[in-house]
Amino acid sequence: MTNKNLIDLEAMSVEQIDKLVRKARKIMQSPADYRHACDGKILATLFYEPSTRTQMSFQTAMLKLGGRTIGFDNPMNSSVAKGENLKDTISVISGYADVIAIRHPVEGTARASSLYSEVPLINCGDGGHLHPTQTLTDIVTLSCEKGRLDHLKIGVCGDLLNGRTVHSLIKTLAKYEGNSFVLISTPELSVPLYIIDILENNGCSYEISHSLAEAIVDLDMLYMTRIQRERFKSPEEYEAQKNVFVLDSEKLALARQDMIILHPLPRVNEITVDIDDDPRALYFKQAQYGMFGRMALILLLLQDEDFLIPYREVKVGVHRCNNPKCVTQAEPYLPPYCYEKLGMEMCDYCDKRID
Repeated sequence: MTNKNLIDLEAMSVEQIDKLVRKARKIMQSPADYRHACDGKILATLFYEPSTRTQMSFQTAMLKLGGRTIGFDNPMNSSVAKGENLKDTISVISGYADVIAIRHPVEGTARASSLYSEVPLINCGDGGHLHPTQTLTDIVTLSCEKGRLDHLKIGVCGDLLNGRTVHSLIKTLAKYEGNSFVLISTPELSVPLYIIDILENNGCSYEISHSLAEAIVDLDMLYMTRIQRERFKSPEEYEAQKNVFVLDSEKLALARQDMIILHPLPRVNEITVDIDDDPRALYFKQAQYGMFGRMALILLLLQDEDFLIPYREVKVGVHRCNNPKCVTQAEPYLPPYCYEKLGMEMCDYCDKRID
């Protein structure tokens, strides 16, 4: 099965990812050539949780392509406040727009939304699950700054358990030959087991570290992430984790001169501000690359008939997902779709095992 929805970058082939990166680089080189590429087209941005960069980046991308935008950045300013379910919201808005970009705090919402959208739908983040367009930003930055997406040693640091940007990045870069990973976190915030499965199934070497100072020494890229206050059950749990990993000038002095530092932003206190002037710190430039990546994605979804994204085979399961963070808990009318992995039944929405 193929479609025009970007739910998970893992579904895209290396060839498709490379095509998207090439398109982004062409736009960067000649932005004037694309000023009217989306004349008459409308992008709907449905942001159910706060966002600065992702929402504005998508809006700016569409405007620079000659299109227009509609949408909301607070669900309380929409019919959601009146109790409207996800199905009805998407069904209506897909009749207004040519493409939808959605962010939601509940895992699996983008996949659920795609069932009811008549136009291409882009996942801009669903809870602690996935964030594929941030990964587009990351790989466009990597490609431009390092000249390749393979044979890289990649360090990821921070909240690796709830960090959807980390999950999407690892899953995507695991597709490329020769990449290895250093997973830097506290034991409580280590990556989910399904991410380890992906690394092992792709033959990627990886190591687990609890020391940023030790791990930083021979990296090609360090991907810093914040400890996400909104993903913790209590303030006490957050306070116990928030300052464990901080990149400062003392630690950066241990790194290679050609290492680059990326961050999906927003930054809280995990990178000290004196690092900003170091030429290896690319997180602000990274945000600019992201706009070009999103411009390329919009163009390919709307104009390239051959840019079809494959989707796994699913079936209607016997049991419903019992993950309390899954969209099926909030939207009980959703069909209990699942898929099989390693002999286990997995939820098609949140990718958690169904017990």
